[in-house]
Amino acid sequence: MSTPERTLCPYHTHILVAGSWSSPGFDDDKTQFTIPCESLLADMSHITALALDQSPPVARCLRFACFLSTGEFVIWSLSHSKPGIHSLQHRYIPTGRTERTIAPVVHGVYHHPLLTALTRSFSLSLYDTSSKTVQHTQTVTSFTSFPPASLVLSTPSPSTYKLVLAHAIPMYPAHWSLGATEFMIHGGGSTSQNSATSMLGFSSDTPSTGPDALTVRSTRTVRTVDVPRGWIDEDKLRAMKEQWERKVSLITDTQTDGKWVVLAPGDRLSSLASPSAAQDQTTPSLSTPLPVQTSMVASPMHSASGLQLYRLSLPPHTSISASPPKLTFVRTLHGQMGPITALALADGRCVSLGRNGSIWVWDLENGTGAEVAAGDFAAIDAHPEPVIGAVVFDEKRIISALGAGNVVVRRFDI
Repeated sequence: MSTPERTLCPYHTHILVAGSWSSPGFDDDKTQFTIPCESLLADMSHITALALDQSPPVARCLRFACFLSTGEFVIWSLSHSKPGIHSLQHRYIPTGRTERTIAPVVHGVYHHPLLTALTRSFSLSLYDTSSKTVQHTQTVTSFTSFPPASLVLSTPSPSTYKLVLAHAIPMYPAHWSLGATEFMIHGGGSTSQNSATSMLGFSSDTPSTGPDALTVRSTRTVRTVDVPRGWIDEDKLRAMKEQWERKVSLITDTQTDGKWVVLAPGDRLSSLASPSAAQDQTTPSLSTPLPVQTSMVASPMHSASGLQLYRLSLPPHTSISASPPKLTFVRTLHGQMGPITALALADGRCVSLGRNGSIWVWDLENGTGAEVAAGDFAAIDAHPEPVIGAVVFDEKRIISALGAGNVVVRRFDI
């Protein structure tokens, strides 16, 4: 159904704008622009995350933020029709060495003037880019949330932002499941409301810079498994046991679009399991990254390639009697052979990249999927070591990268 369109070289400390991605009228093979994103703090640095501005473009100019391994970030503006015309809008250099500045940013979302950055140590920082100088307004931290994670930002009103974070949560004795946290961010109002962030796992370690600063005003967290307090009836016990059986020993990726959450397990096939590997499992900690592989299958209710699909419900909390948020299991998506290394999710559609290079597109509402690119090899789990991949998509393209190989662009209508 699709053929590779072009390949790109490995990344450097600059942004490459190439071909029809920038303007349909340009020659893909000849038109390339590099935008420098060099560090002022170190001779060598690398890019850890990118964030494209989601707000309406001004004068057909697009803004994007580039986060560096030194804790710096830069915001560039470029012309949509002439990408060679670009200008530096902001450069942020952190002051001092704190956990917020030394931990690399792994995810960022940008809706001018709000820029949010999530670090590997699970500190979420908010920045106001409305003035000439970037203002760091707040950082909240969680000690019960873990990578992998994904962010989606929306604007319920002109002065309010809703940030939804999907993340992994540990389960006894050494397993994982899903959680989701909603952050309501806006300016104005009493700064005393910021204390709400400490009630549900995220605590603030930086005060706002003023009553009108962009800060988190409230949070809500929901889990797939939340053991109720006190005594429970048989129906609640049955539902809790069902979700408990869906726990996994490793999560490769999780993505959300604010309505759906998809979990890709990272378990090896049961035929490769060994008792010694199961005994080596330890309770995760925030200071150590998640293990890259395991040979333990936690439950017969999932497979190494089955995607767990959940519906996320976040009713408006307009009153005390408002319905609580829910993260409800819907189904397991089967079809793709072999373990999955990366997911992309938007508008009720999911694209999954297999460890063998295969690509599937899923309709989450109907629970159907189709293979749009075959794998590079037929054997399931043929790689002795997991391969890190990435995938993104829009209405016409899927862009994927697997391991240290090239970036591949595939064109078709999805």
